[in-house]
Amino acid sequence: MVVSVVRSGGIAGLRRRWRAAPPEAEAARWVALIDRCPWDASSPPARGADRYVWSIHARTPDGDCRRELTDAEMRGAWRELVDAVRAAEA
Repeated sequence: MVVSVVRSGGIAGLRRRWRAAPPEAEAARWVALIDRCPWDASSPPARGADRYVWSIHARTPDGDCRRELTDAEMRGAWRELVDAVRAAEA
């Protein structure tokens, strides 16, 4: 299982990357984080310049999930997943 996050955009247009490959003992917690995210929901149009775009990719034994999000969408289950990935890499 691997979850990767790329944040691009902002004023400088820099890309930041985070990646988590949790051990088997933590798989159930990560599957729960991934499953809570609305992967198939539609995104509202991005508004304004210099906003971040978040690209999230989760590879699990059940398949791959990919999604691009605007900054406005980065809340709830998405925020929990991204925060977990960032913390796992720290």
